[in-house]
Amino acid sequence: MIDTTILSWVTFIYFGAFVFYLFRMILGREFWGKLAGWLALAGLIAQSVALIIRWKASYDLGIGHAPLTNFYESLIFFAWTVVFLYLLIERRLKNRSIGVFVMPVAFLIMAYASIAPGISNRIEPLIPALQSNWLTSHVLTCFMGYAAFTVTFALGIMFFVRKAAAHDSSGVRVFIHLLPSESQIDDLIYSCAALGFIFLTLGIVTGSVWAHYAWGSYWSWDPKETWSLITWLTYAVMLHVRMMRGWRGVRMAIMAIIGFACVLFTYLGVNLLPSLHSYL
Repeated sequence: MIDTTILSWVTFIYFGAFVFYLFRMILGREFWGKLAGWLALAGLIAQSVALIIRWKASYDLGIGHAPLTNFYESLIFFAWTVVFLYLLIERRLKNRSIGVFVMPVAFLIMAYASIAPGISNRIEPLIPALQSNWLTSHVLTCFMGYAAFTVTFALGIMFFVRKAAAHDSSGVRVFIHLLPSESQIDDLIYSCAALGFIFLTLGIVTGSVWAHYAWGSYWSWDPKETWSLITWLTYAVMLHVRMMRGWRGVRMAIMAIIGFACVLFTYLGVNLLPSLHSYL
């Protein structure tokens, strides 16, 4: 199918963008950063086209649903939201340093969707539980939250890289001027975590309403629901200690990494357990 061919190329485009962001950091030339940004944008546009083609194909097959309903499609959309949100942040901040930490995640998500065993890229009919108008709003809000948490994680890694480089007497310090200050990274961690928290809250709310119509209960303590709540509480604690206890720096960076681990288990690990959400 043409959409899967395009998405395969997008995987390599995102890897290329990462390499160029890395060149910018190592060589200190803004040319590579601009090239990386344009390449990431080209990949996002191509990925958007592939999703639209896949959406149209579902209607041609008489199925007619957004490409968000199976594990393969959710991985592709996850990568799309990560790159989309990152490029918005890059445009707003006028700083391309974060790209070297974000684009590898997008590349790995796309690569996993393409090569992981047992993942089907076929367009299939919706199971009854997914035949709802709440599908798009629930998936969109959840994955926008996941994307924001992914950027938060990347910022946490960046914080530790910058902190290590600042205390390193070797050539590693050559690129430190390209990175935001520790204070700026800390503020970005808080802002992205807050954005993700809002979207995840909306995702849980829309999912609860959807569950009521699909299964007759707003909350059933399904593994996916339980871990979504754990993830929500993790970031709630993170935001609370920042506002009420004044946590900054290393503590917030550690919380960003812990929170992302919860996101990964909510999204991937729970699929290994019996769940009403096993189709995702």
